[in-house]
Amino acid sequence: MTQSNIRSTICRSGWTATIRPPVAYTNDLKRKQMRVYGETGALSEYQEDHLISLELGGNPTDPRNLWPEPYPRAAEVDKIENELNAQVCSGELTLAQAQQREDDLKHTQG
Repeated sequence: MTQSNIRSTICRSGWTATIRPPVAYTNDLKRKQMRVYGETGALSEYQEDHLISLELGGNPTDPRNLWPEPYPRAAEVDKIENELNAQVCSGELTLAQAQQREDDLKHTQG
């Protein structure tokens, strides 16, 4: 993902649906990662989230870009990801700036 191709990718309505990994893949990965991280809650209490979201060009299937994030935090972060995408697509932020903000958010606040 680059700044030069955002109009044909992340700024196109419905684009993330074309690259979102299957639920079977993310649920399997979530189970494995929850064991590694020592999380004991129910799968339904977590969302397998992207460090760099699909809305900002993150890799959809790389396990290094995915981890189990608990609700309600996951729902709150989804809203921020959508806001960052809107800022990139409006030209308010560059893709790199938005990705850095998302990375900072997820490493410092959850």
